[in-house]
Amino acid sequence: MDLTLTVNGRELRAEVEPHELLLDFLRDRLGLTGAKRSCDVQVCGTCTVLVDGAPVSACSYLAADAHQKEVLTIEGFAQMQEFERFEDAFLRHAALQCGYCTPGLLLTIKSLRDNGELSNEAEIRHGLDGNLCRCTGYRSILEAARELAA
Repeated sequence: MDLTLTVNGRELRAEVEPHELLLDFLRDRLGLTGAKRSCDVQVCGTCTVLVDGAPVSACSYLAADAHQKEVLTIEGFAQMQEFERFEDAFLRHAALQCGYCTPGLLLTIKSLRDNGELSNEAEIRHGLDGNLCRCTGYRSILEAARELAA
């Protein structure tokens, strides 16, 4: 299948297999390894990328479904001016330890913030429901998200 998409602001064309996952396309073909493979069933959030601004689990999202869409990975987000604010909030609140889940959390919080969905703790908790972290205990992540909402 012919695929045309924009990844981190760069338009790309590629031939993909009908069953090829977006996660494999990004990691194996483009070398964008920030999204991680973990659960493969849309539960943990480590593979989260933004497609047209919405968080998706790249481990179960077909690359072909990204045709003519914009994909933002953590690598692309890290090049944006606003990333520094996210990075600072996570560091200040110790919202990361091993870092495995951090890219997915940052992109999810960016999407929630961009859509005005970080107005209270209940909304933040609901928005982050699909992201698991085994290290931090979540309180620090919630604090960082609250700061980013302000």
